[in-house]
Amino acid sequence: MTFWVLIFLVALLIAAFLSFTLLRKRRGDEPAAAYDLRVYREQLSGVDRDLARGVIGEADAERVRTEISRRILAADEQMKKGGSGAGPSRTVSIVTIPVVMLIITGGAMAMYHRIGAVGLPDMPLTARLELAEEVRANRPSQSAAEELATPPQAAQLDENYASLLKQLRETVSARPDDLQGQMLLAQHETNSGNFKDGYSAQQRVIELSGDAATAEHYADFAEMMILAAGGYVSPEAEQALAEALKRDPHHGPARYYWGQMLVQTGRPDLAYRIWVETLREAPASAPWTGAIRDQIDELAFRAGVFNAPDLSAPSGPSREDMAAAAEMSPEERQQMIQGMVDQLSDRLATEGGAPEEWARLIAALGVLGQGQRAMDIHNEALEVFAGNTEALQIIDAAALQAGIAK
Repeated sequence: MTFWVLIFLVALLIAAFLSFTLLRKRRGDEPAAAYDLRVYREQLSGVDRDLARGVIGEADAERVRTEISRRILAADEQMKKGGSGAGPSRTVSIVTIPVVMLIITGGAMAMYHRIGAVGLPDMPLTARLELAEEVRANRPSQSAAEELATPPQAAQLDENYASLLKQLRETVSARPDDLQGQMLLAQHETNSGNFKDGYSAQQRVIELSGDAATAEHYADFAEMMILAAGGYVSPEAEQALAEALKRDPHHGPARYYWGQMLVQTGRPDLAYRIWVETLREAPASAPWTGAIRDQIDELAFRAGVFNAPDLSAPSGPSREDMAAAAEMSPEERQQMIQGMVDQLSDRLATEGGAPEEWARLIAALGVLGQGQRAMDIHNEALEVFAGNTEALQIIDAAALQAGIAK
Protein backbone atom coordinates (compact mmCIF):
# COMPACT_ATOMS: atom_id res chain seq x y z
CA MET A 1 0.00 0.00 0.00
CA THR A 2 2.86 2.37 0.77
CA PHE A 3 4.15 1.93 -2.77
CA TRP A 4 0.84 2.96 -4.34
CA VAL A 5 0.53 5.98 -2.06
CA LEU A 6 4.04 7.06 -3.02
CA ILE A 7 3.28 6.64 -6.74
CA PHE A 8 0.07 8.68 -6.36
CA LEU A 9 1.85 11.49 -4.52
CA VAL A 10 4.63 11.64 -7.11
CA ALA A 11 2.04 11.78 -9.90
CA LEU A 12 0.21 14.59 -8.12
CA LEU A 13 3.44 16.52 -7.67
CA ILE A 14 4.29 16.24 -11.35
CA ALA A 15 0.74 17.24 -12.31
CA ALA A 16 0.94 20.25 -9.98
CA PHE A 17 4.11 21.48 -11.68
CA LEU A 18 2.54 21.06 -15.09
CA SER A 19 -0.64 22.82 -13.95
CA PHE A 20 1.36 25.74 -12.58
CA THR A 21 3.16 26.04 -15.90
CA LEU A 22 -0.08 25.95 -17.89
CA LEU A 23 -2.08 28.36 -15.70
CA ARG A 24 0.42 30.85 -14.42
CA LYS A 25 0.11 34.39 -15.69
CA ARG A 26 3.06 35.16 -17.91
CA ARG A 27 4.17 38.40 -16.31
CA GLY A 28 6.78 40.31 -18.24
CA ASP A 29 5.96 38.47 -21.46
CA GLU A 30 5.12 40.54 -24.50
CA PRO A 31 4.02 39.85 -28.04
CA ALA A 32 6.78 39.07 -30.50
CA ALA A 33 5.60 41.97 -32.66
CA ALA A 34 6.33 44.48 -29.89
CA TYR A 35 9.89 43.25 -29.67
CA ASP A 36 10.21 43.49 -33.46
CA LEU A 37 9.01 47.12 -33.36
CA ARG A 38 11.74 48.09 -30.92
CA VAL A 39 14.36 46.40 -33.10
CA TYR A 40 13.16 48.14 -36.25
CA ARG A 41 13.12 51.57 -34.59
CA GLU A 42 16.68 50.96 -33.38
CA GLN A 43 17.65 50.03 -36.92
CA LEU A 44 16.17 53.30 -38.23
CA SER A 45 18.28 55.23 -35.75
CA GLY A 46 21.31 53.23 -36.85
CA VAL A 47 20.70 54.17 -40.50
CA ASP A 48 20.69 57.87 -39.61
CA ARG A 49 23.96 57.48 -37.66
CA ASP A 50 25.63 55.63 -40.51
CA LEU A 51 24.50 58.32 -42.98
CA ALA A 52 25.87 61.10 -40.74
CA ARG A 53 29.26 59.34 -40.53
CA GLY A 54 29.33 58.81 -44.27
CA VAL A 55 29.33 55.03 -44.03
CA ILE A 56 26.45 54.72 -46.52
CA GLY A 57 25.15 56.97 -49.22
CA GLU A 58 21.82 58.81 -49.34
CA ALA A 59 20.33 56.43 -51.92
CA ASP A 60 21.24 53.35 -49.86
CA ALA A 61 19.95 55.01 -46.70
CA GLU A 62 16.62 55.76 -48.33
CA ARG A 63 16.27 52.19 -49.59
CA VAL A 64 17.00 50.76 -46.13
CA ARG A 65 14.54 53.18 -44.49
CA THR A 66 11.83 52.06 -46.91
CA GLU A 67 12.38 48.37 -46.10
CA ILE A 68 12.47 48.98 -42.34
CA SER A 69 9.33 51.10 -42.54
CA ARG A 70 7.55 48.29 -44.38
CA ARG A 71 8.47 45.88 -41.61
CA ILE A 72 7.31 48.35 -38.94
CA LEU A 73 3.90 48.60 -40.61
CA ALA A 74 3.61 44.81 -40.75
CA ALA A 75 4.52 44.46 -37.05
CA ASP A 76 2.08 47.21 -36.10
CA GLU A 77 -0.67 45.46 -38.04
CA GLN A 78 0.08 42.23 -36.17
CA MET A 79 -0.13 44.11 -32.86
CA LYS A 80 -3.57 45.46 -33.76
CA LYS A 81 -4.80 41.95 -34.59
CA GLY A 82 -3.66 40.69 -31.18
CA GLY A 83 -1.26 38.11 -32.60
CA SER A 84 0.74 37.86 -29.41
CA GLY A 85 1.40 34.10 -29.65
CA ALA A 86 0.85 33.85 -25.90
CA GLY A 87 -0.11 30.18 -26.12
CA PRO A 88 -3.39 28.32 -25.56
CA SER A 89 -6.36 29.86 -23.84
CA ARG A 90 -7.01 29.42 -20.14
CA THR A 91 -9.96 27.11 -20.88
CA VAL A 92 -7.77 24.79 -22.96
CA SER A 93 -5.16 24.73 -20.20
CA ILE A 94 -7.75 23.85 -17.54
CA VAL A 95 -9.11 20.99 -19.66
CA THR A 96 -5.58 19.74 -20.31
CA ILE A 97 -4.73 19.36 -16.60
CA PRO A 98 -6.97 16.33 -15.78
CA VAL A 99 -5.92 14.70 -19.06
CA VAL A 100 -2.26 15.04 -18.07
CA MET A 101 -2.97 13.69 -14.58
CA LEU A 102 -4.85 10.72 -16.03
CA ILE A 103 -2.00 9.91 -18.43
CA ILE A 104 0.66 10.16 -15.71
CA THR A 105 -1.11 8.19 -12.99
CA GLY A 106 -2.93 5.74 -15.24
CA GLY A 107 0.12 5.14 -17.41
CA ALA A 108 2.37 4.52 -14.41
CA MET A 109 -0.09 2.09 -12.83
CA ALA A 110 -0.68 0.25 -16.12
CA MET A 111 3.07 -0.12 -16.68
CA TYR A 112 3.65 -1.41 -13.16
CA HIS A 113 0.72 -3.80 -13.48
CA ARG A 114 2.28 -5.21 -16.65
CA ILE A 115 5.95 -5.53 -15.65
CA GLY A 116 5.87 -5.17 -11.85
CA ALA A 117 5.05 -7.58 -9.05
CA VAL A 118 1.51 -6.60 -8.14
CA GLY A 119 0.58 -7.34 -4.55
CA LEU A 120 4.08 -8.17 -3.35
CA PRO A 121 5.64 -6.06 -0.60
CA ASP A 122 8.88 -4.16 -1.01
CA MET A 123 11.91 -6.46 -0.82
CA PRO A 124 15.25 -4.76 -0.18
CA LEU A 125 18.52 -6.48 -0.98
CA THR A 126 19.07 -7.70 2.58
CA ALA A 127 15.66 -9.37 2.59
CA ARG A 128 16.38 -11.00 -0.78
CA LEU A 129 19.67 -12.40 0.47
CA GLU A 130 18.03 -13.70 3.64
CA LEU A 131 15.29 -15.34 1.57
CA ALA A 132 17.88 -16.97 -0.68
CA GLU A 133 19.71 -18.40 2.33
CA GLU A 134 16.42 -19.67 3.75
CA VAL A 135 15.52 -21.34 0.45
CA ARG A 136 18.93 -22.93 0.26
CA ALA A 137 18.78 -24.22 3.82
CA ASN A 138 15.22 -25.60 3.59
CA ARG A 139 15.02 -26.93 0.05
CA PRO A 140 13.87 -30.53 -0.60
CA SER A 141 16.22 -33.45 -0.06
CA GLN A 142 17.45 -35.79 -2.78
CA SER A 143 14.81 -38.44 -2.07
CA ALA A 144 11.99 -35.88 -2.00
CA ALA A 145 13.17 -34.38 -5.29
CA GLU A 146 13.32 -37.80 -6.92
CA GLU A 147 9.72 -38.45 -5.92
CA LEU A 148 8.62 -35.16 -7.49
CA ALA A 149 10.76 -35.43 -10.62
CA THR A 150 9.44 -36.94 -13.81
CA PRO A 151 10.90 -40.44 -14.07
CA PRO A 152 13.39 -40.69 -16.94
CA GLN A 153 12.35 -42.78 -19.90
CA ALA A 154 13.90 -46.21 -19.90
CA ALA A 155 16.70 -46.43 -22.46
CA GLN A 156 16.24 -48.87 -25.30
CA LEU A 157 19.23 -51.14 -24.70
CA ASP A 158 20.74 -53.50 -27.19
CA GLU A 159 20.04 -57.08 -26.20
CA ASN A 160 23.72 -57.94 -25.85
CA TYR A 161 24.41 -54.79 -23.85
CA ALA A 162 21.46 -55.48 -21.55
CA SER A 163 22.76 -59.01 -20.99
CA LEU A 164 26.25 -57.71 -20.15
CA LEU A 165 24.79 -55.12 -17.78
CA LYS A 166 22.82 -57.84 -16.00
CA GLN A 167 25.98 -59.91 -15.60
CA LEU A 168 27.85 -56.85 -14.30
CA ARG A 169 25.17 -56.25 -11.66
CA GLU A 170 25.34 -59.87 -10.52
CA THR A 171 29.13 -59.81 -10.36
CA VAL A 172 29.27 -56.58 -8.39
CA SER A 173 26.54 -57.78 -6.06
CA ALA A 174 28.65 -60.84 -5.28
CA ARG A 175 31.80 -58.69 -4.87
CA PRO A 176 30.65 -55.43 -3.24
CA ASP A 177 34.20 -54.39 -2.32
CA ASP A 178 35.50 -54.55 -5.89
CA LEU A 179 36.37 -50.91 -6.66
CA GLN A 180 36.80 -51.41 -10.40
CA GLY A 181 33.52 -53.27 -10.61
CA GLN A 182 31.65 -50.50 -8.77
CA MET A 183 33.16 -47.90 -11.09
CA LEU A 184 32.03 -49.83 -14.15
CA LEU A 185 28.58 -50.38 -12.68
CA ALA A 186 28.15 -46.67 -11.89
CA GLN A 187 29.18 -45.72 -15.41
CA HIS A 188 26.94 -48.20 -17.22
CA GLU A 189 23.91 -47.67 -14.96
CA THR A 190 24.14 -43.97 -15.72
CA ASN A 191 24.58 -44.60 -19.44
CA SER A 192 21.44 -46.74 -19.32
CA GLY A 193 19.41 -43.98 -17.66
CA ASN A 194 19.35 -45.71 -14.25
CA PHE A 195 20.65 -42.64 -12.46
CA LYS A 196 19.63 -43.69 -8.97
CA ASP A 197 21.41 -47.04 -9.29
CA GLY A 198 24.31 -45.18 -10.88
CA TYR A 199 24.87 -42.78 -7.99
CA SER A 200 24.40 -45.62 -5.49
CA ALA A 201 27.31 -47.44 -7.15
CA GLN A 202 29.30 -44.21 -7.33
CA GLN A 203 28.75 -43.63 -3.62
CA ARG A 204 30.24 -47.08 -3.02
CA VAL A 205 33.21 -46.07 -5.22
CA ILE A 206 33.86 -43.09 -2.96
CA GLU A 207 33.55 -45.23 0.16
CA LEU A 208 36.03 -47.78 -1.16
CA SER A 209 38.45 -45.08 -2.34
CA GLY A 210 38.54 -43.40 1.06
CA ASP A 211 41.03 -40.52 1.20
CA ALA A 212 42.09 -41.33 -2.36
CA ALA A 213 38.68 -40.26 -3.73
CA THR A 214 39.26 -37.57 -6.35
CA ALA A 215 37.35 -34.48 -7.41
CA GLU A 216 36.19 -36.45 -10.45
CA HIS A 217 34.65 -39.11 -8.20
CA TYR A 218 32.64 -36.57 -6.24
CA ALA A 219 31.66 -34.54 -9.32
CA ASP A 220 30.35 -37.67 -11.05
CA PHE A 221 28.47 -38.59 -7.88
CA ALA A 222 26.83 -35.16 -7.79
CA GLU A 223 25.97 -35.23 -11.49
CA MET A 224 24.26 -38.62 -11.17
CA MET A 225 22.16 -37.34 -8.28
CA ILE A 226 21.25 -34.20 -10.22
CA LEU A 227 20.18 -36.27 -13.23
CA ALA A 228 18.12 -38.53 -10.97
CA ALA A 229 16.35 -35.44 -9.56
CA GLY A 230 15.53 -34.02 -12.99
CA GLY A 231 18.19 -31.30 -12.92
CA TYR A 232 17.59 -30.23 -9.33
CA VAL A 233 20.69 -29.75 -7.15
CA SER A 234 19.77 -31.21 -3.77
CA PRO A 235 21.62 -30.57 -0.48
CA GLU A 236 23.24 -33.98 -0.88
CA ALA A 237 24.42 -33.12 -4.39
CA GLU A 238 25.67 -29.76 -3.11
CA GLN A 239 27.74 -31.54 -0.49
CA ALA A 240 29.28 -33.77 -3.16
CA LEU A 241 30.08 -30.71 -5.28
CA ALA A 242 31.69 -29.04 -2.29
CA GLU A 243 33.92 -32.08 -1.80
CA ALA A 244 34.88 -32.02 -5.49
CA LEU A 245 35.75 -28.31 -5.40
CA LYS A 246 37.69 -28.77 -2.20
CA ARG A 247 39.95 -31.22 -4.04
CA ASP A 248 40.05 -29.21 -7.29
CA PRO A 249 38.73 -25.62 -7.15
CA HIS A 250 38.98 -25.40 -10.96
CA HIS A 251 36.98 -28.52 -11.75
CA GLY A 252 34.75 -27.46 -14.66
CA PRO A 253 31.68 -29.71 -14.26
CA ALA A 254 31.57 -29.15 -10.50
CA ARG A 255 31.68 -25.38 -10.97
CA TYR A 256 28.96 -25.58 -13.60
CA TYR A 257 26.61 -27.48 -11.31
CA TRP A 258 27.54 -25.23 -8.39
CA GLY A 259 26.34 -22.32 -10.48
CA GLN A 260 23.12 -24.20 -11.20
CA MET A 261 22.60 -24.65 -7.48
CA LEU A 262 23.08 -20.91 -6.87
CA VAL A 263 20.56 -20.07 -9.59
CA GLN A 264 18.00 -22.43 -8.09
CA THR A 265 18.43 -20.90 -4.62
CA GLY A 266 18.04 -17.28 -5.72
CA ARG A 267 21.64 -16.15 -6.17
CA PRO A 268 22.07 -15.57 -9.91
CA ASP A 269 24.66 -12.88 -9.14
CA LEU A 270 27.07 -15.41 -7.63
CA ALA A 271 26.26 -17.98 -10.31
CA TYR A 272 27.09 -15.49 -13.06
CA ARG A 273 30.53 -14.74 -11.60
CA ILE A 274 31.34 -18.43 -11.27
CA TRP A 275 30.18 -19.28 -14.78
CA VAL A 276 32.09 -16.40 -16.38
CA GLU A 277 35.28 -17.46 -14.63
CA THR A 278 34.66 -21.11 -15.50
CA LEU A 279 34.02 -20.27 -19.14
CA ARG A 280 37.23 -18.28 -19.41
CA GLU A 281 39.32 -21.06 -17.86
CA ALA A 282 37.66 -24.05 -19.52
CA PRO A 283 38.92 -25.77 -22.67
CA ALA A 284 36.90 -24.68 -25.70
CA SER A 285 35.92 -28.30 -26.41
CA ALA A 286 34.69 -28.98 -22.86
CA PRO A 287 31.07 -30.19 -22.93
CA TRP A 288 29.92 -27.88 -20.15
CA THR A 289 31.03 -24.73 -21.99
CA GLY A 290 28.18 -25.10 -24.46
CA ALA A 291 25.66 -25.38 -21.62
CA ILE A 292 27.06 -22.24 -19.98
CA ARG A 293 27.08 -20.23 -23.22
CA ASP A 294 23.44 -21.17 -23.88
CA GLN A 295 22.39 -19.71 -20.53
CA ILE A 296 24.92 -16.96 -19.82
CA ASP A 297 22.95 -14.09 -21.41
CA GLU A 298 19.76 -14.84 -19.50
CA LEU A 299 21.76 -15.32 -16.31
CA ALA A 300 23.46 -11.95 -16.81
CA PHE A 301 20.04 -10.30 -17.08
CA ARG A 302 18.82 -12.02 -13.90
CA ALA A 303 22.02 -11.02 -12.12
CA GLY A 304 21.52 -7.37 -13.10
CA VAL A 305 24.60 -7.29 -15.34
CA PHE A 306 23.86 -5.09 -18.36
CA ASN A 307 27.42 -4.48 -19.59
CA ALA A 308 28.42 -8.13 -19.71
CA PRO A 309 31.09 -9.21 -22.21
CA ASP A 310 29.93 -11.32 -25.12
CA LEU A 311 30.58 -14.89 -24.00
CA SER A 312 27.88 -16.54 -26.08
CA ALA A 313 30.40 -17.92 -28.58
CA PRO A 314 34.05 -18.96 -28.45
CA SER A 315 36.54 -16.46 -29.76
CA GLY A 316 38.48 -16.97 -32.96
CA PRO A 317 38.74 -15.76 -36.54
CA SER A 318 35.53 -15.76 -38.57
CA ARG A 319 35.04 -17.26 -42.02
CA GLU A 320 35.33 -13.78 -43.47
CA ASP A 321 38.72 -13.34 -41.77
CA MET A 322 39.95 -16.64 -43.15
CA ALA A 323 38.74 -15.82 -46.68
CA ALA A 324 40.39 -12.40 -46.55
CA ALA A 325 43.66 -13.92 -45.33
CA ALA A 326 43.72 -16.34 -48.26
CA GLU A 327 43.75 -13.41 -50.71
CA MET A 328 46.58 -11.51 -48.97
CA SER A 329 50.22 -11.37 -49.88
CA PRO A 330 52.67 -13.06 -47.47
CA GLU A 331 53.66 -9.67 -46.02
CA GLU A 332 50.02 -8.61 -45.50
CA ARG A 333 49.15 -11.97 -43.99
CA GLN A 334 52.08 -11.66 -41.58
CA GLN A 335 50.88 -8.21 -40.52
CA MET A 336 47.35 -9.49 -40.01
CA ILE A 337 48.58 -12.41 -37.87
CA GLN A 338 50.74 -10.06 -35.82
CA GLY A 339 47.74 -7.77 -35.26
CA MET A 340 45.53 -10.65 -34.14
CA VAL A 341 48.28 -11.92 -31.82
CA ASP A 342 48.69 -8.47 -30.27
CA GLN A 343 44.93 -8.11 -29.86
CA LEU A 344 44.67 -11.52 -28.18
CA SER A 345 47.62 -10.69 -25.92
CA ASP A 346 46.03 -7.41 -24.82
CA ARG A 347 42.69 -9.07 -24.10
CA LEU A 348 44.23 -11.89 -22.06
CA ALA A 349 46.25 -9.36 -20.07
CA THR A 350 43.17 -7.28 -19.21
CA GLU A 351 40.26 -9.75 -19.16
CA GLY A 352 41.85 -13.20 -18.91
CA GLY A 353 40.72 -16.15 -20.99
CA ALA A 354 40.51 -19.90 -21.43
CA PRO A 355 43.62 -22.12 -21.38
CA GLU A 356 43.20 -22.73 -25.14
CA GLU A 357 43.47 -19.00 -25.79
CA TRP A 358 46.68 -18.73 -23.79
CA ALA A 359 48.00 -21.81 -25.57
CA ARG A 360 47.08 -20.36 -28.96
CA LEU A 361 48.93 -17.15 -28.11
CA ILE A 362 52.06 -19.02 -27.00
CA ALA A 363 52.07 -21.19 -30.11
CA ALA A 364 51.50 -18.19 -32.40
CA LEU A 365 54.39 -16.29 -30.82
CA GLY A 366 56.59 -19.31 -31.40
CA VAL A 367 55.61 -19.36 -35.09
CA LEU A 368 56.36 -15.64 -35.36
CA GLY A 369 59.81 -16.23 -33.91
CA GLN A 370 59.13 -14.20 -30.75
CA GLY A 371 60.55 -16.77 -28.35
CA GLN A 372 61.22 -14.47 -25.40
CA ARG A 373 57.72 -13.06 -25.52
CA ALA A 374 56.31 -16.57 -25.75
CA MET A 375 58.30 -17.53 -22.64
CA ASP A 376 56.96 -14.51 -20.75
CA ILE A 377 53.37 -15.37 -21.70
CA HIS A 378 53.99 -19.01 -20.75
CA ASN A 379 55.25 -18.03 -17.28
CA GLU A 380 52.27 -15.73 -16.79
CA ALA A 381 49.87 -18.50 -17.83
CA LEU A 382 51.46 -20.88 -15.32
CA GLU A 383 50.68 -18.37 -12.56
CA VAL A 384 47.11 -17.78 -13.78
CA PHE A 385 46.25 -21.49 -13.93
CA ALA A 386 48.28 -22.65 -10.95
CA GLY A 387 46.62 -25.74 -9.47
CA ASN A 388 44.53 -26.45 -12.60
CA THR A 389 46.18 -29.63 -13.87
CA GLU A 390 44.17 -29.88 -17.07
CA ALA A 391 44.84 -26.26 -18.02
CA LEU A 392 48.55 -26.56 -17.25
CA GLN A 393 48.82 -29.57 -19.55
CA ILE A 394 47.33 -27.49 -22.38
CA ILE A 395 49.73 -24.61 -21.65
CA ASP A 396 52.77 -26.90 -21.52
CA ALA A 397 51.78 -28.56 -24.79
CA ALA A 398 51.68 -25.14 -26.45
CA ALA A 399 55.09 -24.29 -25.00
CA LEU A 400 56.45 -27.52 -26.47
CA GLN A 401 54.96 -26.64 -29.84
CA ALA A 402 56.52 -23.15 -29.65
CA GLY A 403 59.94 -24.66 -28.82
CA ILE A 404 60.25 -22.98 -25.42
CA ALA A 405 59.53 -25.94 -23.16
CA LYS A 406 62.03 -26.34 -20.34
